[in-house]
Amino acid sequence: MGSQHTDNITIDLRMLHASGIGTYLSNLVPLVMERLPGCRFTLLGDPVELEPFTGVAEQVDIISCNSPIYSISEQFAICRLIPADTALYWSPHYNIPLFSKAKLLVTVHDVFHLTMAHYLKGLHQRLYARYMFITLMRKASAILCPSKYTVTELIRMTGLRRDDIKVAYNAVDPAWFAIERASSPHQRPYLLFVGNVKPHKNLKGLIRAFDAIRESIPHDLVIVGKKEGFITADEETMAMAHRLTQRIVFTGYVADSELRRYFAHADALVLPSFYEGFGLPTIEAMACGCPAIVSACSSLPEVCGDAALYCNPYDYKDIAARIRELLEDRTLRDEMIAKGRTRAKRFTWESSAATTAGVISDILAGG
Repeated sequence: MGSQHTDNITIDLRMLHASGIGTYLSNLVPLVMERLPGCRFTLLGDPVELEPFTGVAEQVDIISCNSPIYSISEQFAICRLIPADTALYWSPHYNIPLFSKAKLLVTVHDVFHLTMAHYLKGLHQRLYARYMFITLMRKASAILCPSKYTVTELIRMTGLRRDDIKVAYNAVDPAWFAIERASSPHQRPYLLFVGNVKPHKNLKGLIRAFDAIRESIPHDLVIVGKKEGFITADEETMAMAHRLTQRIVFTGYVADSELRRYFAHADALVLPSFYEGFGLPTIEAMACGCPAIVSACSSLPEVCGDAALYCNPYDYKDIAARIRELLEDRTLRDEMIAKGRTRAKRFTWESSAATTAGVISDILAGG
């Protein structure tokens, strides 16, 4: 009938194992595929990881691709592997295929690599990121962002037209709203941080805040996420973390089922980031009934609305004050929990999938 019934859509799913982008891909891509009946799909990535996707649509091909992200080799590998009949290529990150002639949909989760390039390791990463953003300005048929804040920042940093960018918010699966009956994963009361430990997450500020109040509270600080990226050159932060080993716990990566336990039993999520493109742990915490203390900057006010307590991430004393306020005021805590559950329900993968599928249909139709 129409082109929709013959178009081949190729999707880069190499980052399916990554924490934030992996959550985005595993939840969103199957729903988008379901909304594009008749289309053929070619999925690039680990064939074992991608096997569950084969039953989502009638025509799904998997091509093995393990080329490292952000590498020069990925450009040659993807160029070689993309089927010649690809009508649209969906890149879930800014590392787009430079040599493909297919129409291009790009998800830009944040512009951290531009606005905070000083945190990137080495000149290579900074130059690669800059070149990729310059190129996607020219090649992308459309761009998806997880927040209005990211749209504004992308326009500010690149000069892209707003009409070319759509917002498709991140979300939480209904499983996150289930009441967690299992026992607490930690023996003592605790505050929770979830995410990687890269500098823009401001773990240094959180540890300083925790150190300032630890003697007046019974709580430990539990840090969930990969420990890689901790800035070992920051002797002050490392010394504090080492000195507080009896009160600070690094769990490493945990599965979603275990993460829900951590959220459900935490007295607060504390996310004092300098920068977030969305801040997925905030709505995951809210869905689990965990009140959130977040930075009053970047995308977090847009995502959290009136359902979080806000702190100044550049002032560890303010972070500490907000923690004490939430722990000492039971009425405030109950209010944040109730508002948080309501807020989290506003973000659904079905809504984001509808937006994404609509953008893809428009591109394929020549819109």
